[in-house]
Amino acid sequence: MKTVMNEPKRFWSALSSRGFKMRKPRVNRMVLAMCLGSFVIVIFYCQSNLKPGAAQGGDHGRGLSKSRRSPLQTLYDTDPMELSPVQVKHQGRRELLEESCRSYTRKRRVLIPEDLKHVIVDDQHSLLYCYVPKVACTNWKRVLMVLTGGAGPGRNEPLQIPAHEAHVPGNLRTLSEYSTPEINQRLRSYLKFLFVREPFERLVSAYRNKFTRSYNTAFHKRYGTKIVRRQRPDARPEALERGDDVSFGEFVRYLVDPATQREEPFNEHWERVHSLCHPCLIHYDVVGKYETLEDDAAYVLKLAGAESEVRFPASGKNTRTTGELAATYFKDISPVYQRKLYNLYRMDFLLFNYSMPAYLRVR
Repeated sequence: MKTVMNEPKRFWSALSSRGFKMRKPRVNRMVLAMCLGSFVIVIFYCQSNLKPGAAQGGDHGRGLSKSRRSPLQTLYDTDPMELSPVQVKHQGRRELLEESCRSYTRKRRVLIPEDLKHVIVDDQHSLLYCYVPKVACTNWKRVLMVLTGGAGPGRNEPLQIPAHEAHVPGNLRTLSEYSTPEINQRLRSYLKFLFVREPFERLVSAYRNKFTRSYNTAFHKRYGTKIVRRQRPDARPEALERGDDVSFGEFVRYLVDPATQREEPFNEHWERVHSLCHPCLIHYDVVGKYETLEDDAAYVLKLAGAESEVRFPASGKNTRTTGELAATYFKDISPVYQRKLYNLYRMDFLLFNYSMPAYLRVR
């Protein structure tokens, strides 16, 4: 399998000094090592604060007219002394994320296609969006379906698209589907954004949606039965069969059990954001937050020049999982398990500037 790496300048300088002339046995050894070591294409993406002028590729923004500024140009081609309060806020979030990555990430590694399955591509507007379940991702997928033409004839409003349709594989392309050169070009020159949420509010939201709703039988069968079997001594036969009455305490114990991740990766609905979107490997230009969803979504669409094409749907705040509601779920969780769970999600708290919840009894 062909392997393509964009190595640092020193690597290429070394090769250049040798005129790219390598002895055949060494080439054979390299090919053999790559074949044995991995069956995936390894992508090296240099994280850097590239200015748009330096990041433009030859085929950048094929969906944009030549006279139209790309979102990345719109974001960075502003005099630092003339930044608006919104721009200052987002610049602060970028800088805080970068500093947190330097402080808490010890080892750097290369990206592989598996890392990019959550990154949705909009070639028409030069956007890369890493979706995080339980952080308005259904509405963002609807918006991107409208922008990319995937919504179908006559559908100009995101809410015209049924929720289940927004999650159908194939309606939107992910970055992992592209070739290595195409991936690297888009990582360099497209606006990259994600939306995050207070980690435990997101976790409680996932629990409520997947384990307390009668219609989610697939999750009950797939995960509920497993949780009951592991975490509930002397479970009734019907509970073992149906898995539809998992308590939040059982769910927490399942998450912090080391055997859980040894057996299989977390489901995306409770996987950590840093494991879904790799913010210390990919330089995100905009870090939106669920707590400021409407304003941040409008900012992204403005950068994309799409504010006249689509509006981000207003959210129903009546059903949101708030901090107060999350606290009620944690009141019966012992301090030991609260601490274990916090440690599990600690990087999301640190990277995205969320404080440890006041309702935790771990201090």
